[in-house]
Amino acid sequence: KDTQVSDVEVCGPLLRAAAAAARLHGELAHALVAASEWFEAAHDPEYYRAFIEGRLGAEQERRIGFREETRRPELIERTRLECAGTVLTAQLALRHGLACNLAGGTHHAHRDFGSGFTILNDLAVAAMHVRTHEQVRRVAVVDLDVHQGDGTAAIFATEPDVFTLSLHCGKNFPFRKQPSDFDISLGVGVSDSEYLGELRAGLAKVFEFGPELVLYDAGVDVHADDDLGYLLLSHAGIFQRDRAVIEACVRAHVPIACVIGGGYHRDALVLRDGMHSYTEPHQACGLASASATPHEPLRADVW
Repeated sequence: KDTQVSDVEVCGPLLRAAAAAARLHGELAHALVAASEWFEAAHDPEYYRAFIEGRLGAEQERRIGFREETRRPELIERTRLECAGTVLTAQLALRHGLACNLAGGTHHAHRDFGSGFTILNDLAVAAMHVRTHEQVRRVAVVDLDVHQGDGTAAIFATEPDVFTLSLHCGKNFPFRKQPSDFDISLGVGVSDSEYLGELRAGLAKVFEFGPELVLYDAGVDVHADDDLGYLLLSHAGIFQRDRAVIEACVRAHVPIACVIGGGYHRDALVLRDGMHSYTEPHQACGLASASATPHEPLRADVW
């Protein structure tokens, strides 16, 4: 069938990336012990050290949102590993063209403070790392979470070789926005058609910039059923959004590293049922279209 995965030449690179990830996992965990420079490239060293040593002030913990839980060793470890996972994802994308971290998107963390339940900014850490260690100069952050990527925008405000795009609901958190290189502020209730049109304009700006790597925050809190989103995208609309971003990178021969971003609902069954309705019509990696309209194959052998 036109929409089956056998026509979508992406799974080979994904499987190779998964195998490489398994091989690199032990190396990454070992490296993390001595990886303070990864985090301190994106974050103020005193802020970072105060966090990992469990000595942030009460006001700092309140602003993050976790309050005293911020000091828990499990949360400290998880936060660092999440960032390290996005670094690994970026490395794998550079090797294989496409990779995804099933965490990440902690875009509200600023250089010297955390906010909005994010403590360290994995996108900023990964962008800094690849620019230092992977012979990559120009990185674009495509942030399609429903909330503006204010921390990422602020961290890279004066960095001409990192381009930040944020397509978000203007009425949503954070209420004091930071200027990205290109912001698209959407009104409450925007649905598929208008959203995808705005996305095309944003992607045009990204590729005018000429990135060597795209970091993609694929937040699903834009969905109509999200408790905190205020937008009205459907399952098909989110699929079309993700496909548009990935295809744009494929056409431009630009590797893409994805993170999962936000998504909020009090009922886990709603999230489960939504995932089923999204994946059942199209299999293997979620990259074959669920619509009735045939698509050209999404080719990854161009990398």
